[in-house]
Amino acid sequence: MQNGEKIRASACIIACNEARRIRKCLDSIKDFEETVIIIDSKTSDETESIAREFGCRIFREDWKGFGPQKQSAMDKCSNDWVLIIDADEVLPAETAKEISKALEKPAADAYAFPRKNFFHGKWLRHGDWWPDWQIRLVNREKGVFTSVIHERWDTRGVTGKIRAPIEHLCFEKYSDMIETMDGYSTIIAEDFFAKGIRANPATPVFHAFWMFMRIYILKRGFMDGFDGLVTASLKAGGSFFKYAKLLELQRGSKDIR
Repeated sequence: MQNGEKIRASACIIACNEARRIRKCLDSIKDFEETVIIIDSKTSDETESIAREFGCRIFREDWKGFGPQKQSAMDKCSNDWVLIIDADEVLPAETAKEISKALEKPAADAYAFPRKNFFHGKWLRHGDWWPDWQIRLVNREKGVFTSVIHERWDTRGVTGKIRAPIEHLCFEKYSDMIETMDGYSTIIAEDFFAKGIRANPATPVFHAFWMFMRIYILKRGFMDGFDGLVTASLKAGGSFFKYAKLLELQRGSKDIR
């Protein structure tokens, strides 16, 4: 920002063992009046010391799920307007300027941004990866975070759009994607089971097939080359395993009876 002027908003982050990536994120939001970071109590790397370098307000808390954890960070912010950003995301300077302009006279109660997802140093322009709209700037008095995974901001007001993007350095290697897919599919399967959702043996196959066709063919994921094929396959795999794990939970509950 010009003349050292600060953006009249808070920024909040949740993080666990993000020392490799969080410095870029924090450097990109240094023009906000305040940064609040909640560090998972299981963090064992230098995340907290890096956050202290940037003057963040730091809180250590046990993991509660994505929605509740982000809501906890939001509740600790001093400003009504809050930017929610992940430790592996970067706010470009031009986007920061657009946020500053929007906050001069807000026309909405929450704003969504397109998100550029980068993998192996390349911007994934197809499939589910672009424009990948994400609500990131909100009036915290006008909504709440919900869901323990794939968290969602539910606003009681109007949602607008800021066309300038946020950049997401989503994965470094294929094994990172596999690990994320495995963890997410377990959480979602457990959530489905608790909600009474049930599957049959055909369910995982149908959902995996449709996910791959939608991302790779209908949304032209094939145009992102080999990485497009891998990401479509792994998203299909995630869809398959969340229902396969749900079937596993169903069988387990029957065995208990």
